[in-house]
Amino acid sequence: MSNWPPRPVIRRSSGLRTMESALVRCGLGPVAGVDEAGRGACAGPLVIAACVLGPKPHPSLDRLDDSKKLTEKTREELYAVITRRALAWSVVEVPAAEVDRIGVHVANIEGMRRAVAGLAAAPGYVLTDGFRVPGLPVPSLPVIGGDATAACIAGASILAKVTRDRIMVDMDRTIPGYGFAIHKGYSTPAHMEALQAHGPCREHRRSYANVAAALGGEPFRRRFYVDEADAG
Repeated sequence: MSNWPPRPVIRRSSGLRTMESALVRCGLGPVAGVDEAGRGACAGPLVIAACVLGPKPHPSLDRLDDSKKLTEKTREELYAVITRRALAWSVVEVPAAEVDRIGVHVANIEGMRRAVAGLAAAPGYVLTDGFRVPGLPVPSLPVIGGDATAACIAGASILAKVTRDRIMVDMDRTIPGYGFAIHKGYSTPAHMEALQAHGPCREHRRSYANVAAALGGEPFRRRFYVDEADAG
């Protein structure tokens, strides 16, 4: 059987580098990706990460993808690779109290600015997952579904998700009874049962309608809808 022509080796990560590679070729690199974890949770912090990958794909990052599509084990493995191989990375935590004070969207945008500012290597361009971020020092572009489109956003997604999951597991030890290690602060049925039984703790976001209802009142800010698909 002939081995010619050779079959190309197609890597998952290669398709995720198209946008970044084009920006670098235009002299706009390095490119940073920014994403968050915990926007839809009603407890715990909002975590935002920024990530600048190397100019060439590396085999150890072939499995990069939207963090929600990956298993916990794969996310942990990729987290170790990203933190070792990225040109620069930064993670920012916005506490629940600050989310309540300024609103989740404003907290997300401000956290993205902080994450970019915390990068050790200044980017020439920033790709954000879904939201335009005004006030960045370099050009930027919001990318819908960016964590499944651009490798640097996928890397940021994994950094944010793993960091936040670890925070919620630790929180479960210090504030038992709510199951934070399992649902990570999202509005699952088990979490809502615990919220009704014990009432909100200091890490619950009182601006969210379900938490305000558990307190017997209306939310003091506009209602924020939770995306339970992010849990786990």
